[in-house]
Amino acid sequence: MTTTTVRSERRGSVTTVILDRPEVRNAVDGPTAAALAQAFRTFDTDDDASVAVLWGAGGTFCSGADLHAMGTERGNHVSEDGDGPMGPTRMRLSKPVIAAVEGYAVAGGLELALWCDLRVAAEDATFGVFCRRWGVPLIDGGTVRLPRLIGTGRALDLILTGRAVAAQEALDIGLASRVVPSGTAREQAEALAAELAALPQVCMRNDRLSALESESLAAEFAYGVDSLRAGLEGVERFRSGAGRHGG
Repeated sequence: MTTTTVRSERRGSVTTVILDRPEVRNAVDGPTAAALAQAFRTFDTDDDASVAVLWGAGGTFCSGADLHAMGTERGNHVSEDGDGPMGPTRMRLSKPVIAAVEGYAVAGGLELALWCDLRVAAEDATFGVFCRRWGVPLIDGGTVRLPRLIGTGRALDLILTGRAVAAQEALDIGLASRVVPSGTAREQAEALAAELAALPQVCMRNDRLSALESESLAAEFAYGVDSLRAGLEGVERFRSGAGRHGG
């Protein structure tokens, strides 16, 4: 499938979903979120596709939700029902997805990476809850999946501070599955995907689903909506240019 911001490419039984908004560091607005969700629905129902890779074009995995689109017709859909604000983050696919992380995977982009089963990170990749700076909540599974992945103590360090996490630390704490040379994350993730696709699929998929069954997103959504109702002054500060370049 092809849209203006999301496209999918197939090589054998591996599907690579490409987020392509480099002019905004692959920030996700409403239409892009919908396109991401549709791309993964198409993958999940394709009998000839076994494993997917999610990759951001232009050197950034994803910088999160497009805050410039909030309050406009392009804003992310925030509802208790349906897809997540970032698109596929509430979906429970029957097949694995690998994040290929170059550059920044922050805020909602971190949540997209956490939604994936594995994260192949370039050695100069950066993870972080950067939305902490703007009073924008984690509402796409971040508060559920991050503690589950790296433990509550480490997760709270990232969630409360919003600090940047380099690739090596991400590997050390279990946030990244493996670290690869810069510029090779997509290639390496696709190679890993091909390895998984060569395994007996029914057993692998069932074991994966069994490991994932304990997740719950309802509480996170309730807290996130309360945060959004408290005010969006941080979004306005972001729009005005505050805090750019790590400030």
